[in-house]
Formats: sequence, structure tokens, C-alpha cells
Amino acid sequence: MRLEELLGKKRTLMVVKKVDFGIYLEEKDSQEEHNRVLLPKKQVPEGAQIGQTLQVFLYKDSQDRIIATTTVPKLMMGQLAVLRVAQVNKMGAFLDWGLEKDLFLPFKQQTRKVREQEEVLVTLYIDKSERLCATMNVYKQLQSDSPYHAGDNVSGIIYENSDRFGWFVAVDNRYSAIIPVNEAFGDLRIGNVVQARVTKVREDGKLNLSIREKSYLQMYPDMDKVMKLLESYDGVLPF
Repeated sequence: MRLEELLGKKRTLMVVKKVDFGIYLEEKDSQEEHNRVLLPKKQVPEGAQIGQTLQVFLYKDSQDRIIATTTVPKLMMGQLAVLRVAQVNKMGAFLDWGLEKDLFLPFKQQTRKVREQEEVLVTLYIDKSERLCATMNVYKQLQSDSPYHAGDNVSGIIYENSDRFGWFVAVDNRYSAIIPVNEAFGDLRIGNVVQARVTKVREDGKLNLSIREKSYLQMYPDMDKVMKLLESYDGVLPF
């Protein structure tokens, strides 16, 4: 198996060679030197010996070389995570994912422009240059087998919106949901964390949400808003 196919994943590899600047690892019984990967000296566990196996995570360093680390990042291939934006420049944004080299989030993979120090929901992908990058287009990674039912209260992050369909939400950063256009009230924005009520579990398992209470509960807050508006115009609405 090519090392590029293991990028973004944890893998158990065997120590096959020691050098001054670390140790080389490869898959057991590989016997192919071009499939060896370096674990830098500062990452090598004390007492590591040739023939021993280690669990490592594979990514690319600042010189685009495949490298191993024993540090477990905050995000791996196939997962979603909320990461802090460490830096923004003319190429895109860089996210803190717990490794020495920050994770690149290209402008084209942003569903809205991000700012430094804010947190964004992302997943991993491998770009055309075979580098690990982040994307805010998380729809394909979301599951449709949530444990929720109509009437349940849930929490999620808005990750995308459509004028036609509504606001797409990742419930628990894991499950696929939508606030339909007719349920979209208030100041909704991509990146907002919303508290919502499940109105329907669709046939495909995805959730329909509402950020409004049930009608018999919502009518009192709505009534208060109307009364305050009436009072602000001395009891007569100027329509």
C-alpha cells in the first residue's frame, strides 16, 4: 500500500531502521524501502527497538514529506471536528489541529470567510497535490442514523445555507439536519450554534429542525413582541 493512501490515519507500523535523527517505520512484511516513513527523534518512545511496532499518525511536514507522529491530532480522515483558526493569509486559513504544522483550509473550501481565533467545523480531504487539507463542506461526512425523534431538543452547528432549502445543520457535529426556509427565523449565520427542536425524521434518516417552540408555547413570546411594537407606536401600527 502506498504511504499516500495512509495519510490522515492512524496506523500500526514496525521499526525497521535507526538513524541519528529518528527511526524509520514501515508496514510489517513490506520490505520496500520507498514505503518507509520517518518518525523524528523527539517523537521516538524511549527504548524503541527494531522489530517493535508503534501506532502513529501520518501527515506531511512543511516540506511536503510524509512523516509520522505519535501525537494524536484533533481530526483524522473520515471525522469532523471544531478547530480554531490560528492564522489567515492570502492563500487561505490555517487551523490548529494539535500538530506542529497547522492544517490548511483553502479559500475555496470555506463556506464563508473565516476569521482568526474563531472556531469552525471541518473535515479532512486530500487535495490534487496529495496534501492533507481541511474543508468546511462537511455534508458527505454527516450521518443519517441519529438516535433522535420528533419533539426531541438538539444542538448543532450551521455549516451551509441555501435560499431554496434552508440552513444545513450538523447536529452533535455528527448528524445531518436542516432548518427549512419556513422555519428559519432570527439572525442565522454559518458557524452559529443553534438549539432546535426535531420536527420530523425524514425517510432517509435526516432531521428537519425548528428553532421555534411548539405553537402553543411560541404564541406567548410572539404576543409579547407584537405588544411591544404596538406600545412603541402608541397603540396603533402605521400600516
